[in-house]
Amino acid sequence: MADRSVRTPVPATDSIAGSRIRAAGQRNEKKQPRAGRIVRGVVGVLVFLLIGEVIGRIGLVDRSYLPPSSAVLARAARLIVNGGFLHDVGWTLTAWAVGLLIAAVIAVPVGLLLGSLPFVNSAVRMLIEFLRPIPAVALIPLVILMIAEQAQIEQTLAAYAAVWPILINTIYAVGDVDPVPREMARSFGMGRLVILTRVALPSVAPFVATGIRVASSIALIVTISTELISGGGEHGIGIFILNASANAGQADVVFAAAGIAGLLGFLIDLAMRALERRLFRWHFERLGRAS
Repeated sequence: MADRSVRTPVPATDSIAGSRIRAAGQRNEKKQPRAGRIVRGVVGVLVFLLIGEVIGRIGLVDRSYLPPSSAVLARAARLIVNGGFLHDVGWTLTAWAVGLLIAAVIAVPVGLLLGSLPFVNSAVRMLIEFLRPIPAVALIPLVILMIAEQAQIEQTLAAYAAVWPILINTIYAVGDVDPVPREMARSFGMGRLVILTRVALPSVAPFVATGIRVASSIALIVTISTELISGGGEHGIGIFILNASANAGQADVVFAAAGIAGLLGFLIDLAMRALERRLFRWHFERLGRAS
């Protein structure tokens, strides 16, 4: 007679606890590389500041051209509580935000249209590839001839520069939508517009958000560059840097304002990344499982 081994059933609570432990372990594994990247980034910044301090202190470069890092940081600390400079920052950020909004309003619908209609996309593709490489700052003289107000000049050029990453991302995202749900919706008698808004758009949204995040950095660079190159306005970070560079002995002001501008770009990108991951958590979880 064959022996029958008795198997002790595992309580459901044990399996649940095990799954929770595994999930917690996976979260810890994700946090550790992220913490390592943050530490390495901080160390890199500190080393860069230390090198700048040493070069400024030993006189390798004239301090009127390259002041020590401590002098730049002290000037930056005074600038962030200076009302006039904060007004310039607000002016630049307003022009940046309006330009980015205009770009998104134009690029997303056009990208959905071109991505869903391949024959239209092929008809205008050459025009897009011709216009896209043109630097926005190269258009400053032309835009100045057509627009007199500084804010509108900055908004127009920021929108022009930001529209391309959003447009290209949207076109390719629509083209990569899974055809199975699209064909299923078409078999149920749904029209092209319904399929686009209910099937394609949810899949496209994370890629559009990525395009907007990339475009936001480009739009900020173009906004400040427009203020620097045009030089005809009264407000903005670029105008502040331009006025400071015109006076001798204010290199620390120039470096401090430029550093604050770079910090603004970093914080904007950080905030948009966090918002992107919060809104489209399902998308990043799927990418994590795929990898």
